[in-house]
Amino acid sequence: MSTITTAAQPLVEGTWALDTNHTAVGFSIRRLGLAKVRGHFRDVAAELVVGPTPAESRVTATIALASIDSGNADRDAHLRSADLLDVERRPTMSFRSTGIRGAGTDWALVGDLSIGDVTRPITLEVQLGGVTDFFDGTRHAGFEATGEIHRKDFGLGFGPMGAMLGDVVKLELDLEFIEPA
Repeated sequence: MSTITTAAQPLVEGTWALDTNHTAVGFSIRRLGLAKVRGHFRDVAAELVVGPTPAESRVTATIALASIDSGNADRDAHLRSADLLDVERRPTMSFRSTGIRGAGTDWALVGDLSIGDVTRPITLEVQLGGVTDFFDGTRHAGFEATGEIHRKDFGLGFGPMGAMLGDVVKLELDLEFIEPA
């Protein structure tokens, strides 16, 4: 899917590099129907290629699933195990955009999310926080993105633990990219 907009493009063309020091990929899921368990992934790589129009732009990202951090070492070890994420068999989660639409600060990023060998479509609601000059002469653009997936759609049934966890996993991304030189 490609969507062309007549709105002026807020970013200069080229390949924007991810500023990993100012990026966070978080998630939350309900446990026992009560409270949410929250966490994030520490190993994230992404690239934003801005073309002449949004239809000619794209975003790709890869996350190492073993980098999961929920704030509890025992839970993280279990999340990485064959019972749950099975990072030996599914080492990464990846995203490749198929369309970008929107204007101003509000955008939708449509693409394919793959966890292991399962790929499903996803739409992320994206907000451009702004573009600013840094003291070192570089320009940075900040984005917030939200979306959700159903874990069972990706084969993450979690065996007997599955009944303890909700099916919906909410995603929250804070991304900062550095303008090409």
